[in-house]
Order: sequence, then structure tokens, then C-alpha cells
Amino acid sequence: MRVAGLLLAAGAGRRFGSPKALVSVDGKLFVDSAAELLKAAGCDPVVVVLGAAAGEVRAKASLDGVTVVDNPHWDTGMGSSLRTGLHAIGVVDAVVVLPVDTPGVTTAALHRLIDLAEPAVLARAVYDGEIGHPVLIGSDHFAGVMASAAGDQGARDYLKANTVRHVECADVADGADIDKPEDLRRRTGGA
Repeated sequence: MRVAGLLLAAGAGRRFGSPKALVSVDGKLFVDSAAELLKAAGCDPVVVVLGAAAGEVRAKASLDGVTVVDNPHWDTGMGSSLRTGLHAIGVVDAVVVLPVDTPGVTTAALHRLIDLAEPAVLARAVYDGEIGHPVLIGSDHFAGVMASAAGDQGARDYLKANTVRHVECADVADGADIDKPEDLRRRTGGA
């Protein structure tokens, strides 16, 4: 099975105060850490979707060994980034979708989803029963996901309307989003 990685890193980070792709922890940008995670898990290709501050992200990030695409409509929400990324992936059996603001996701969590990969599958990580990321989308679902992805909903409506395997990952990862600076401070132990 060929499984692509799709990193959604186009948002402006309005609640955070800056694009989260450019957030740095321990000297590494979120966008680089997440792209490296997808590569380390064996995803091929890895596609990174940029939008807000795309030029600055390109200038500051390494993004080695990944395909970078721009979403000109990033300000309409995650749905357009998901569509942009799926268009850029090419022929694969499935894709693992990861937002840039989930630094607690691990290769172990990605492998739990990748191990289920096939064209007909839909699966998502859950953390103590709470749905989260990453999400695994089999290629049979790409057209349906692209047709339904709108605004900040991404694939949410499509996933609600279809059978999705929930994969518990709380024992190997933290699926918390970093939405505000205080979320990052809590995660890194800062004040």
C-alpha cells in the first residue's frame, strides 16, 4: 500500500496570533517537525500545503524531501487546503492527513492508522475516546471528501456521513491542538 502524508499548514493562526507553521519549539518549526514526522512514518509522498505567510515559511523552513504546494484560497478555511493537498498527491492507496498544530502526534500513532491503509478505509485517531488527528482517507473517498470539504470543516461532514474506524492513540500520542499561545506554554512547561 502506498500511503501519502498530507500536512495542512496554510492557516493564519488567528487565535494563536501568527501562522502556526512558523511556531518554533526547541529550535524547530512546527511545519518542519510535522513534515519530518510524516516522512519518518513512511509516508510517500509528503505534501505540505502552505497559505498564510507562504513566502516566509519557505524562507525559514527546511521542508527537505517534501512537495510544497500553495493554497491561494487558504483564507476560506481548512477545506480548501484539504482539496489543494488531495489534488497534489497523485496516485496512492490512502493519505494520512495531519494539521500542523498537533505536535504531540507520534510515529506510533501514525503507524496505527497506516497499518489500516487501503482504498476503501476511513479511520481517525481518538484520544481517550475523543476524536482527533491524524485522519486516514482511502483513495476511494478522495472525490467525496473534496466535494464536501468547505470552510473550516475539512473532511468532518464526510466522515460523519460514512463509517469511520476509530483508532485509540492516547497511549502513544497526544492529539491536542495548539490553538493559542497558552496551549503551547502548557505543552512546553512554560509560564
